[in-house]
Amino acid sequence: MATQQTRVLARVAVAPSVLMLFIWMIVPLVLTIYYSLNNYTLDDPTNFYWNSFANYKFFLTDPAFIKSFVASLEIVISVLVITVVGGILIALLMDQPFAGQSIVRLMVLAPFFVMPTVAALIWKNLFMNADGGLLTWVSQVLHLPVVVWFTNYPLISIIIIVAWQWLPFATLILLTAIQSLDEEQKEASQLDGAKPLSYFFYIVLPHLSRAITVVILIETIFLLNIFAEIKVTTNGSLNTANLPFLVYLTEAGDHDIGSASAGALVAVVLANIVAFFLIRLIGKNLEA
Repeated sequence: MATQQTRVLARVAVAPSVLMLFIWMIVPLVLTIYYSLNNYTLDDPTNFYWNSFANYKFFLTDPAFIKSFVASLEIVISVLVITVVGGILIALLMDQPFAGQSIVRLMVLAPFFVMPTVAALIWKNLFMNADGGLLTWVSQVLHLPVVVWFTNYPLISIIIIVAWQWLPFATLILLTAIQSLDEEQKEASQLDGAKPLSYFFYIVLPHLSRAITVVILIETIFLLNIFAEIKVTTNGSLNTANLPFLVYLTEAGDHDIGSASAGALVAVVLANIVAFFLIRLIGKNLEA
């Protein structure tokens, strides 16, 4: 009886928090669905009427939707490749004993704690500025042509900024996985005379498979929603607007709340589809 009473008291104590969290999530979702099924613009708020799925049709048939969807995929895939490959290489280097190891690890992890807006401003004004940025100075010293990054290579510039932010995260996860490698396996491979490449591909890489899948899952969820880097650097021009930024442009530029709400729901559905397949992939990997 005491156990049953304890369970009831626990549920009663937790109920207010769960209820508030439920309201916090469900009210915005319900309002978004409601507005997505109605014609509602800030320019003419009185012209409010039910238009069924017209907003979804308008958003999905907009040529900008395909471009933004492709931009989202390019950003996600490129950053994942850079962070996973770069994270493995940096983690392998940081796993080796050397002087000042703790300081180097702190410096490598530092970019992850920089706010996205600040990171974009740093790269835009200090590194990629065509008039006096660090990369411009390096090009001049090496007598190479100066690159106007955000004009000639806008999407690549955004990918570099985002990859710089997420590389420390991948490095930290992968370094932790490398350090958990069984010492007996290391010693056995050394005694067997395994070459460095064979040791990496047959021992280290299989051991990192689970860590890599976790990195891919977590990064993908966040990379599908990047906004600040695009807003600060290109403001969505030159085909750099991803799906979240297209929703922002629909609301802020066109003042079309109905279409923006429909676009937001489309973006959420697509993100959940990607997350679903990634979770299944991780589940199979963890069972292996």
